Amino acid sequence: MSNYNTVLARNTENAPKGIGPYSQTVAFSHYNNLSAQLPIEPKTGKLVAGGIKEQAEQCFKNIKAIVDSIDHVMSDIVRITIFVTNIKDIDAVDEVYKTFFPTYNPARTTVAVAALPMDALVQIEALVSNGEGTIPNAPQAGDLIKLTNNTENAPTSTLSTQTVSFSHYNNLSAQLPIDPKTGRLVAGGVKEQAGQCLKNIKAILESIDVPFDDIVKITIFLKNLSDIDAVNEVYTTFFPDSAIARAVAYVPARTTIAASALPMDALVQMEAVVSHGDGTPPQAVEDRHGLVIIAHNTENAPKSPLSTQTVAFSHYNNLSAQLPLDPKTGEMVVGSVKEQAKQCLKNIKAIVESIDHVMDDVVKVNICLKNIADMDAVDEVYKTFFPGGVPARRTVGVSALLKDALVQIDVVVANAEGTPPRA
Repeated sequence: MSNYNTVLARNTENAPKGIGPYSQTVAFSHYNNLSAQLPIEPKTGKLVAGGIKEQAEQCFKNIKAIVDSIDHVMSDIVRITIFVTNIKDIDAVDEVYKTFFPTYNPARTTVAVAALPMDALVQIEALVSNGEGTIPNAPQAGDLIKLTNNTENAPTSTLSTQTVSFSHYNNLSAQLPIDPKTGRLVAGGVKEQAGQCLKNIKAILESIDVPFDDIVKITIFLKNLSDIDAVNEVYTTFFPDSAIARAVAYVPARTTIAASALPMDALVQMEAVVSHGDGTPPQAVEDRHGLVIIAHNTENAPKSPLSTQTVAFSHYNNLSAQLPLDPKTGEMVVGSVKEQAKQCLKNIKAIVESIDHVMDDVVKVNICLKNIADMDAVDEVYKTFFPGGVPARRTVGVSALLKDALVQIDVVVANAEGTPPRA
């Protein structure tokens, strides 16, 4: 990576240092990527006493402490992701949530998973804007602003904004299969629900004049992982969307996660990260127009017709989740969770190197474990790939993974040079 931008990892004593080898927040260009926060009291390193409300409050306190420590404020948060182990706890979490976001609501994703580290009831992560960028000794683009938008053509919520734009990305709230006219789940099974999720995403993008094929990353949360083939049938009717995208067979990077439950007892929920070529003002025209999406695959990592290994836009590379597959055979590697974690990270390293980057350019790592108790074993391998412990991180336990894997890992990577303008 060039020295045009810097990966800036930071920690504060006022928030937990974490239970693994990672940083509290890693800034690159116009975003701060925070590690998911558990309800840990920073002075003791233990879970706070009490129930779900106390735990949710501690998570938000930790996020606020980190945000304050980097001279930002809670309204600089563009996306919040809430993981609970019991979907019924969401109402209690929301009571606390409103006290931290009394006027402005970020984009938001809420999902129940099988387990969280330290047997916590809730874990919360945040993506925060970084207006000053991280170019050494020079401002990047002045005082950028957030742009929020809601449309009547997609479901609205008092707790989230449909899309929050900052700099060159739009961060969409996860979309449930809700009919925006009725506010209820659509009739039918997982196919109908998947179609509605994607329709809602498309409606949001149309409301901000952004093409559907400007999506760079999709995350699919499924209540039943065996429904993935049915979801994929619908998915391929939406991607590619345009003649240009079809000509190059463009599909976004993708991650699939098993949810133990979803809001409204939905079967599927989808989250999208979208490019924003115009940026948010004020930006000089030459700094913001004509950026292109660059999709890339390498033979040295597993390929899929449903996803691109990495999609670069502006100053970030968005990678698809990697399973422990041998790229030469397409089969699962033999061995324990350590061998599987090593293969996931080898695949990530191969992708990162194929785009002329290095593992030190990784700013965020997301780990899904079939057995949360395997976290220590995974960390042994993880440290050999990230000896400095720089990336921010999230770890959740899930009930199942595709191909019956024990571990799945995805990352976000800095892209110092940005992506070039159209010729």
